[in-house]
Parts: sequence; structure tokens; C-alpha cells
Amino acid sequence: MKSLYLLKPYFQENRFLISLGLCCLIGVDFLQLFIPRVIKWAVDDLTDFRIDSMKLLSYALYILGIALIMGLFRYGWRRCLIGTSRRIEEGLRNTLLGHLQSLSASYFDGVKTGDLMAHATNDVQNIRMAVGMGIVALTDAVVLGAAAIGFMAYINIRLTIFALIPMPVIALGTRFFSKKMHRLYQDVQASFSDLTEAARERFAGIRIIKAFNRQKDSTARLKAISNDYVDRNIKLVRITGSFFPLMIFFTHLSLVIVLFLGGRQTIGGVITAGDFVAFISYIGLLGWPMMAMGWVTNLIQRGAASLDRIDRILKTRPAIQDAPCAIKIRSFKRDLVFDSVSFSYGPDGPRVLSAIDMKLESGGILGIVGPPGSGKTTILSLIPRLYDVSGGRILIDGIDIRKINIRDLRSRISFMPQEPFLFAGTIRENITFGHKKIRMSDVEEAAEKAVVYETIQTFPNAFETVVGERGVMLSGGQKQRIALARALLLKTPLLIMDDPISQVDVETGAAIVKNIRQMAGTRTLVIVSHRLSAVSFADPIIVLDDGCITESGTHPELMASNRYYARTFRLQEVEEKLHAQ
Repeated sequence: MKSLYLLKPYFQENRFLISLGLCCLIGVDFLQLFIPRVIKWAVDDLTDFRIDSMKLLSYALYILGIALIMGLFRYGWRRCLIGTSRRIEEGLRNTLLGHLQSLSASYFDGVKTGDLMAHATNDVQNIRMAVGMGIVALTDAVVLGAAAIGFMAYINIRLTIFALIPMPVIALGTRFFSKKMHRLYQDVQASFSDLTEAARERFAGIRIIKAFNRQKDSTARLKAISNDYVDRNIKLVRITGSFFPLMIFFTHLSLVIVLFLGGRQTIGGVITAGDFVAFISYIGLLGWPMMAMGWVTNLIQRGAASLDRIDRILKTRPAIQDAPCAIKIRSFKRDLVFDSVSFSYGPDGPRVLSAIDMKLESGGILGIVGPPGSGKTTILSLIPRLYDVSGGRILIDGIDIRKINIRDLRSRISFMPQEPFLFAGTIRENITFGHKKIRMSDVEEAAEKAVVYETIQTFPNAFETVVGERGVMLSGGQKQRIALARALLLKTPLLIMDDPISQVDVETGAAIVKNIRQMAGTRTLVIVSHRLSAVSFADPIIVLDDGCITESGTHPELMASNRYYARTFRLQEVEEKLHAQ
């Protein structure tokens, strides 16, 4: 329950609504307690034969009036308490999403998407139920239970004491079962995360599964995870399935005691028949609080387990944060420098980059080439601080980027990743990417530079065409060019592109490269490409191999060296000529 501090701000913010809701709920509880009193008066009058139709009608109208007021109060507590629980649900989900977006890329390397989805859906819903109905059931258990006992004691103290004999057993049982419930709920929710991730993967990869005819294997794997989830739930059900019947048994045991002892007292004239009926009614009202204790325990343990899981995420600190006195920058005026940069994914991981030294003047173009796995994409990820260097420094205008305000740094960089990611919106929304003040003419200009404008115009709805989940309605080349248009749209000083023409034909690639070359001098460009013609105009060009710079220079210099760059360039020239024929 240490995680309850997460809910404190919401309780403070909504304290008026919660207070009003509790008042309405307590009002309903007390009104319920008056109905047995009315029934007592009616029964006593009936047994004494001192009642007529009008008085009987008046008792019925009393109950009807109480029921109407209870209905009004019930609306009040549901509107206030359940409504507040929904606000808390929304706030927690937004807090969780906001915090996840603040975490570094390295955090998501080791966390499954399904696990995060389970946190944002199932866990938050469990907390909402614990806060909403949990408060209601707990208040009922305390207020209605205490008041019912008070009214019972008013009728007959001795009979009340006998009726409450099962209560200590219920308290001890609740304490025993609650600890087991908490642990098992955590296991169930962890298993639910695995099931969510497995289902997500299969839905996202359905085309690959069908193409390789692996439907049976995919189903079998999901079934195994689903069976594990069921098994964990069965273990939980064994506990809750024992707990709830225990509550009901001892509730009915109280009723047995009252029927036997109370019946004898009624026969002996110690209490009236009306008192006996009222007492049984109060036992019935007391039965709900006693059973509610089990339900409350169930809700609270489920919510507490979920709150602990979310708390662990919220306590995770971003690996990459602003320095205490982070420097704000407005532009890149001089150069980008890599000073003996090295990097590895994790403290115990192998070196991905070693001793990288290079300098790029403002307005210049840096080309990076090399075989797959040589560290090209990693270099690009270090510049906007998606990851931090393990050794050395990256300098912009002579300032270590770790001393620059992260938001300022990234807002001056346009980044096109190797794998283009499109959201399930329209083409225009994917290019503007949430920038609402962008003019349509600028969007069209970016699309033209990415050589995708004419393709977009062939679609029935042009820029308003919905691309589907991850851009499923588009080809790989179309997705890549839309992602490139997104990077070209903002006129940032530094433009980083990771293999921008890998999925387009030679002619389209040449047109894109021509447009990129025209930016020379106006923007600082860093380009990674397996197609060397895309970087042949760059100065400098570096060749990476196994995380180290093995060649560096201009295109003529590298061609003269007759090493990896020259051999690969000539081979690609031959391939392009063959494709052109």
C-alpha cells in the first residue's frame, strides 16, 4: 500500500465531490436503517390489532418516501464517487503515458509492448474499481455495519452480542486471505501482460504468419500463454472462492443464532414480534457489510497490486536527462564534432562504436557508409541523444550535447529513421506529425522534395487518404518517402537521414538525392546509405567497419584508395546500369 501516494493528488483535487458523494452514500445507508423501524411499527400494530387501512397506507407511504429519497441520494453518490474514479483513471493513464514518453530509448529495449498496454488498460481499470466501488463498499461496510449493530443493540443487547459471535472469525479470515490475494493478483496481472503482448505480436504479424503458413504454431503458442494465464487465475479463484463462501457462511450463521435465540425471546415476551422482524431485517442489512468486506478486500488487493506495478514504472528514472544547468540553444552556427566517441548498449554489452573522431562544418554534408552491423544507425541515434555516448564527447558549436537542454537539442534536429513508422491517420497527419500551424503549401513542398507528391495525388483522397495501421495501405517505398517528407517539412538546422532511398527505385532515388543536394549550405546534413550514390557528393564521407572508421575523405579520395568504398561503388554502378537496360 506504499503506492497510495499516487492517488493523493486526485483525492485532494476532487475532495469536494468525494465528500458530497460520501454524504449521499451515508444518507442512503441511514435511510435503509429506518425501513426496518417502519416495518416494526406496522408489525406491532398489526399484532395488537390497533391499525386501520389509512394507517397501514401511511406506513407504506413512509417506505415509498424513503425509497424516493434513497434513489436521489444513490444518483448523487454514483455521480460523485464513480465519476471521480473515472477522473482518477484518466489522470493515471495520462500520467503513465507522459512518464513513458520521458523515458529513454534504452528502457523500451527491454520492455514488451504488451506489458505496457496491460499497465495502461487492465492495471488502471483495477485501480479505478478499487477507488470507486472500493470506497463505496468500504463505507457501506463501516457505516451500515456499525449503524445496524447500533439499532440491533437498541432492540436487545444480549441478542446482538450473540449475533456478532462470527465477526472475529471474519476479521481473521480477511487478514489471512488478503496477503495471498495480493501476491496472486500480481502474478495474474503479469501473466495478462504476457498474453497481451503475444496477441499483439500475432495481430501485427498476421501477414507473415499467413505467408509462412504458421497459423497452427502461432495458435499453439498463444494457447500455451493463455493456459498459463488461466492457471494463474484458477490459483487466485481457489483463494477468492474460499473467501467469499466463508463470508456468506458466517453471515447466515448470525441469522441462525437470531432465529433461535430471538424467536425464543419473542415467545417469552422479552421483545415484540415487530422487534424480532426488525432485528432480522438488520441482520439482513448487516449481511451486506460482512460480504462487502470480502469484496472490498478483493477490489483493494487487485487495485493495490496494479498500483504497485504502475508505481514501479513511475519510479523509473530516464537514463538520459537534462543536466542541472542545461544550456538552451537557438541554432547550430559552427560545427558538429565527434571526439573519441565510443558506445555500447548496456554496461556489460560489447562495444558498438570505438574511437570515432570526425568533424562536420555547419551547412556541410556528412555521408556514412559501411557493411550491415558496422554502427551507422547507432551514430545517428547518438546525435539527438536517443542514447548517450559511453565514452568521449559529441560537440555542437563547441558544447557537449549532454549539457544542452534536450528539448532544445531535438527541436533543432529532423530525424528520418531507417524503418519508416506511420501512424493510423491520414497522409497529411503523418507528414505534419501534430504541428497544427503548418500550412498546406509547406506540406506539399515537403512531399515534392521527397518525390512522393505525384504519388499522393493519384490516391482518391490525396493527402487526406487514411494509411491504416503502420501505413499498411502503402508500399514500402511510399511509406519511406512520406517519412522523408515528415523530416523535410521542418526547416531545422540539422537533418539526419538513415538510408532515405533504400526502398525506392534508382530513378526515384536519383531525384531524391538531387533535392537533398540542393539543401547543401542551408542545412547541415548527415546521411547514412547503403546506396553509395546517395552520399557521393558528401564532404566528408566516412566508412565504418565493426564500429571503427576505416576510411575517410571525399568521393574522389576514397575512389583513389581502392578499398571498401571504391569496390562497393563500382559494383553498384554496374548493377544500376544493368537495371537501366
